[in-house]
Amino acid sequence: MGQTITLKASDGFELGAYRADPATPAKAAVVVIQEIFGVNDHIRTVCDRFTVQGYTAIAPAIFDRVEPNFQSGYSPEEVAVARKFVANPDFDAFLRDTQAAIDAVKSIGPVGVIGFCLGGSIAFAAATRLHGITAAIGYYGGAITRFADETPKVPTMLHYGEKDHGIPLSDVETVRAKRPDVEIFVYPGAQHGFNCDQRASYDKPSADLARQRSLAFFAKHLLG
Repeated sequence: MGQTITLKASDGFELGAYRADPATPAKAAVVVIQEIFGVNDHIRTVCDRFTVQGYTAIAPAIFDRVEPNFQSGYSPEEVAVARKFVANPDFDAFLRDTQAAIDAVKSIGPVGVIGFCLGGSIAFAAATRLHGITAAIGYYGGAITRFADETPKVPTMLHYGEKDHGIPLSDVETVRAKRPDVEIFVYPGAQHGFNCDQRASYDKPSADLARQRSLAFFAKHLLG
């Protein structure tokens, strides 16, 4: 359904991206920010599903600066390899590449940003630092606490799993206390990665509810 395109960031770096467009002209666009596993089959599927809702969706390959076209599955060995990309994360570079994706689709109409895991943290940072977006959604972003003192410039929604071993509930409460302006949902029993139907931690009831909330949020702020 989609195609691979090339983006150029503000510092001149060229990176890949997956772009999917709906069958009829889109009225808004969504930038999808990857987990540590690259723009893999799951992230491309997330983009494709947004086109069913009438959005253009684009997923920038934010690891291209380290390893072009990196994609990974979810075995313990693959997870160990993927973690190397966030040993010393360059959030400034991630945000430049996210901005490039925003700029590539902003002519369509309002732009939302949604991210998962690492991408969830980037989505929150995008809400506070980037321009050209209208709403942001972050799923289980472990680094959001480091940005929580910054005020989002657009409506923002966050999703967390109650049993996320990488994000203690104390972190979620820290974000909630600092950011009463953000909608935050915690899903009982859900683990990290609960939205991904290719992972053992997939929790369909939680994923379905989070998706329902996210689509309603984007419909309100991007299409309303």
